[in-house]
Amino acid sequence: MNVQIEESWKKRLQPEFDKDYFKALTDFVRTEYQNGTVYPPGKLIFNAFNLCPFDKVKVVIIGQDPYHGPGQAHGLCFSVNDGVAFPPSLVNIFKEIKSDIGTDTPSTGNLTRWAEQGVLLLNATLTVRAHQAGSHQNRGWETFTDAAIRLLAEEKEHLVFILWGAYAQRKGAFIDRNRHLVLTSAHPSPLSAYNGFFGNKHFSRTNEYLKAHGETPIQW
Repeated sequence: MNVQIEESWKKRLQPEFDKDYFKALTDFVRTEYQNGTVYPPGKLIFNAFNLCPFDKVKVVIIGQDPYHGPGQAHGLCFSVNDGVAFPPSLVNIFKEIKSDIGTDTPSTGNLTRWAEQGVLLLNATLTVRAHQAGSHQNRGWETFTDAAIRLLAEEKEHLVFILWGAYAQRKGAFIDRNRHLVLTSAHPSPLSAYNGFFGNKHFSRTNEYLKAHGETPIQW
């Protein structure tokens, strides 16, 4: 797994890279890429970090698993490559943005533009076997992404953490609510979106908080 990670993250996460669990994870992931189809492409595993250096992070959105269909995953949670049909959760995210702040659904589901504005789009698990949701869970990725979230929560102030669904909420349970804004609701999946995702106004609430703390709001 010859993967490059952006320098500010590399410096802070080096202790994780040196741990036994990460070495075992690297061996597992490398073998998986050699023996079958795994998403995202290897060079995009750390795309969320590479597009959003540590010092630029303003917002963190936590997902669970990369998309496992061809051409979808590119290392950012909920995001798909240009020209790929929008997955149902992403359709609902754009619907909520429209009702919350009036922005029309874009022509692409590629959220790189969010990442470049300081939104860390972080899946808990960074790789997945084709057509097998959850196939790389409990191999070490969660420990690694927990460490990244902890670094942000402890070293920075006035971030917005967006936690949709029970899984993300458990993962972000330790974040200090006095130091950061933590927004929680149901997941945007069609199974749960009507149980509190729609109407959560997370996009306007994020921008109000950023503005209140002297930051440029996100162009969702």
